[in-house]
Amino acid sequence: MKTLIKILSIFILAFCLFSCSEDLVEQAQTGILKGKVVKRGSNTPLANVKIFTNPTTQTVFSGTDGSFEIAAMPVGNYSVKAELSGYITSFQSVNMQNQNQTVTVVFEMDDDESLNSPPTTPQLLSPIDNAVNQPLSVELTWSATDPDTADVLKYSLTIKNNLDTNVIQVNDLTANHYTLSNLKFGVSYFWQVSVSDGIHQPVLSLISKFTTNTVPANRYHYVQKQNGNFVIISSDDAGNHFQFTDSSYNSWRPRKNNNAGLIAFLRTEGGSTHIYTANPDGSNPFKVTTVPVAGFNNFEMDFAWSTNGKEIIYSNFNKLYRINKDGSGLTLVYTTPDGSLISECDWSYDGSKIALKTNDYNGYNTKVYVIDITGNVLKTVLSGSLGASGGLNFSVDGQLLLFTRDISGYQDGSGNYRQLDSHIFIYNLSTDALYDISAESEKAMGTNDLDPRFSPNNAQVIFMNTSNDNISQRNVMVVNLSSSMTDLTRSALFSNGEMPDYE
Repeated sequence: MKTLIKILSIFILAFCLFSCSEDLVEQAQTGILKGKVVKRGSNTPLANVKIFTNPTTQTVFSGTDGSFEIAAMPVGNYSVKAELSGYITSFQSVNMQNQNQTVTVVFEMDDDESLNSPPTTPQLLSPIDNAVNQPLSVELTWSATDPDTADVLKYSLTIKNNLDTNVIQVNDLTANHYTLSNLKFGVSYFWQVSVSDGIHQPVLSLISKFTTNTVPANRYHYVQKQNGNFVIISSDDAGNHFQFTDSSYNSWRPRKNNNAGLIAFLRTEGGSTHIYTANPDGSNPFKVTTVPVAGFNNFEMDFAWSTNGKEIIYSNFNKLYRINKDGSGLTLVYTTPDGSLISECDWSYDGSKIALKTNDYNGYNTKVYVIDITGNVLKTVLSGSLGASGGLNFSVDGQLLLFTRDISGYQDGSGNYRQLDSHIFIYNLSTDALYDISAESEKAMGTNDLDPRFSPNNAQVIFMNTSNDNISQRNVMVVNLSSSMTDLTRSALFSNGEMPDYE
């Protein structure tokens, strides 16, 4: 009996123990931890980030989208760690309170800058330090490297000069070169480059210096059309040139005076045309006139310097004025007796006479004549001819006068002032002899010779030749003269140019 009782006791005890164990299993509660790992600032997902907890549960790794999950995580308080090479280890506190609870966390991880190296100091390559005689457009080049090849380098460029306080600042360059344009003659420029990898402070290069060419003594100036505006080009006889005026202005008809050390030209301002002067490098443009230059077509107008470079003569409709180069002393010189418009004028080298071209409001019914300084007519060169004319220029001795005339006699009623067969003539004021140098130099049919000027030694005539279609390219050419004014030769000087000046 005792044995039976013992067996029953053991059975009951085992049953109770089993029941208690089953209750403990049922009481073990778990939840789910979900999360995502991104790079701080850009929110770029980070993959392969190691995620583990303390107390220890599971170790998982984030996917390509930065997400991760730890399932069946027992209820309790945890410290969750995110770890990835190159980033600062990040921690999050998690309190899993209830059965089947889902807790969500986001890790924003920072670059471990302690593992990243700054870029090297930029080396300035060209122009070399203290380079001289540099052109007005210079390509600056430099080099810099970064030990961390994944880093994206950006450069900033600072340029100063010894002329004024202007500072050129160019930022966020990704290339290691930059073209610096529109520089000034004879100026020293100082440049420095800084490089940044976006992590460290920018690294500065040394300062380098270069100096541009001095102002060339160019004898040729002509006009080109750029972006709808006339611009003036300065050139030597080898074709080395620079842009004399800014293309944001409409500037034409350059006239250089060596005694004044200036180049005068016409420029549109507020719908009117005025005479400006500037230094040979194009600097310090100065508006001379208050009463504007005006006539039937402002692009057909011309003016003239006095030889000493102190005064300029120009016209406003039927009136001829003289004015000092500083804008003072405006004086009326001459008024046409018949009300015709003065379009062009030239002043002889000795200052004793002035050549005029007059016309009606359509540019026709032209007349070319010479007056003295008091307005008396000395010589009538051209009168009563049909068609357009112009291009006045005295020879150095004042005995010869250049002009052009459309020998076709064509008169364009459309307002385009088109010419069909313009020739250059030289008129001898002493003998009345007339020489057609276009014919003698075999001008091509269907073209016009326009805008003639004597060379400084009178041995050549520089001019513009173009097709009479009014839309073809215009080219500057030159004719070599001879004492007989026969069998003359012409040759091209500059392509894409008009209104030349040779001083």
